[in-house]
Amino acid sequence: MPVEIALPFAGRWLAMNSPARRVPSHGIDLLGQRYAIDFVGVDDRHRDAAHTDWRTLLHTEPPDRFFSFGRPILAPVDGVVVGVHDGEPDHEARRSQLALLPYALGQAARVRLGPTAVAGNHVVLELRQSGVFAALVHLRTGTLRVAVGDTVVTGQQLAQCGNSGNSTQPHVHVQLMDSADLAVARGVPVAFRGYREWIGGTRHPTLVGRGIPGERSVVEPA
Repeated sequence: MPVEIALPFAGRWLAMNSPARRVPSHGIDLLGQRYAIDFVGVDDRHRDAAHTDWRTLLHTEPPDRFFSFGRPILAPVDGVVVGVHDGEPDHEARRSQLALLPYALGQAARVRLGPTAVAGNHVVLELRQSGVFAALVHLRTGTLRVAVGDTVVTGQQLAQCGNSGNSTQPHVHVQLMDSADLAVARGVPVAFRGYREWIGGTRHPTLVGRGIPGERSVVEPA
């Protein structure tokens, strides 16, 4: 059975690499990612950035161009902090195919470097009395507000959204797993409670009590 958690943010976000589309959601089971989901911050027009220019087509872009970057990332559960990592840089963003190609070619090397190179700055929470762990990944460097051993409650700010680790655009990656150690963790199915969902560019959202956002749906907490 999927474990129910809250969305780890306020405002509107675009769901990407959703397990509603396929499992494993990211194409691999590595690092506990089997049921992981990515969320990209968007505005009321469902845009991920305010504008485009020549860099969008030909080069990299500064991460603060994107609405996700710097948005608060919140605890999706009541729990205890069992893992934190900070200090990884926030990369330039890449929407250009020219910029994405060399990045893709370096993916295997990042995986060989281990979980930190892939996850970047991250927080791992142990859900109370469940044996399940939640990881929030690609956080902004220098913004983590918690330390190992801290008790957190749902909705408490943990950090800001960033572009650290294996990330081509500012976003938050969320996954549940059976171990606090990303190197050996196996993914656990997840469901989110209480959100509005815009499906396929519809103008009016659907209220969802419990579910998994569909691929490229826009969601916000209800």
